Amino acid sequence: MAGTTVDVETSPDGSLVIHPHGVLSADDAVDLRHTLVHAVRRVRPLRLVFDLGDVRGIDPINLGTLVAACHLGDDEKVAVFLDNSSTELAGQLSAAGVARHRIRNVRHDVTV
Repeated sequence: MAGTTVDVETSPDGSLVIHPHGVLSADDAVDLRHTLVHAVRRVRPLRLVFDLGDVRGIDPINLGTLVAACHLGDDEKVAVFLDNSSTELAGQLSAAGVARHRIRNVRHDVTV
């Protein structure tokens, strides 16, 4: 992704974990969408965890992509979770339509 680096790993429980770092801007939108669609439709892990712990900001397009990934996961029988977001980002995700049970381990000491 243009202004963001992303690490992808498989955890011991078989979850695919995507770790973006930095700011998710409009320049990253196509790559983020491609990564998430590939993970859900091709890799098909039991769980896809998007670890937002190192995300310093997110634009509306990428926010919508994360919401869409949750719905795509439902369609493809892949549980999608958004972990370690700041309180502010968790609020944005919730307002955009992400179910609260998908937003886990919210960091209350950090703002986006």
